[in-house]
Amino acid sequence: MSTQAATPNSGQEPAQRPPMDFNTPALRFNFRARQFINSAVSGLAILATAIVLVPLAAILAYLFYKGFSSLNLNFFTRIPAPPGVEGGGMANSIVGSGIILALASSMGIPVGIAAGVYLAEFGRGKVLGNAIRFTADVLNGVPSIVVGIAMYALIVKPQLHFSAFAGGVALAVMMVPTITRTTEEMLATVPHSIREAALGLGVSKWRTTVSVALRTASPGIITGCMLAFARVAGETAPLLFTALGNEFMSTNLNGPIDALPLRIYKYANSPFDEWHRVAWAGSLVLIVMIMVSVTLVRLFASRGVLKGGN
Repeated sequence: MSTQAATPNSGQEPAQRPPMDFNTPALRFNFRARQFINSAVSGLAILATAIVLVPLAAILAYLFYKGFSSLNLNFFTRIPAPPGVEGGGMANSIVGSGIILALASSMGIPVGIAAGVYLAEFGRGKVLGNAIRFTADVLNGVPSIVVGIAMYALIVKPQLHFSAFAGGVALAVMMVPTITRTTEEMLATVPHSIREAALGLGVSKWRTTVSVALRTASPGIITGCMLAFARVAGETAPLLFTALGNEFMSTNLNGPIDALPLRIYKYANSPFDEWHRVAWAGSLVLIVMIMVSVTLVRLFASRGVLKGGN
């Protein structure tokens, strides 16, 4: 018997498989089902977007309808008129809101970002880090009026007078937990390989955190700061116990000061139709101020002005 192994198909081309038929009923059904699911999910996403935008558009439209007719030069340049007298404006309230929000942002944003950096970069698994994280979560759910009462007991009562500074501190306390948690979450999304690359080049830990991690996460952190700013800009309860309000123009940080939410609250509860119209105008101005502030910050951030870009 011959022991020579035979090689099959020696000198012949390998057999080719027939092309796959993509026109079978099963594949056609699968393709149509995927198209239907894709269209259905896209439609649900568009519907969800409309559900979010329609109430916002309705609120803005109603504010324009009720408040735009009361906007004039006197509204932005004069202080409130006495009860029953037509005219007057909210110049002192607009200036006061700007001062209080500037104070709150100057105190709340640095503290919130610093706390978020500690939680994300240095406090993981530590008792202090867990305590800060728990405190931030609790403060996020504390009613604003409770914050106002606390600031009244801690600042207003010892000083024996209301002040813009106390109002700024109250709003800053409300901003800190939102900014802290947002900063921590945004820094957690920065890949560790970026940090390792910087550390491998001999960059110190703190410089890596400031120049690499924070800069990479800055868009999300800025968004969190704007969310916190928008949340406190319309708060009334904390200011009732801290800033109190003022019928006249004042820029004194150590004395009572007016604010748009306070003036709107007072006018809305009054029996005078003229004050009701001015309250609608103040509500419109407050919403526009928040929208313009958030838009400008996001515009600067997208151009790299707030990220250290050229």
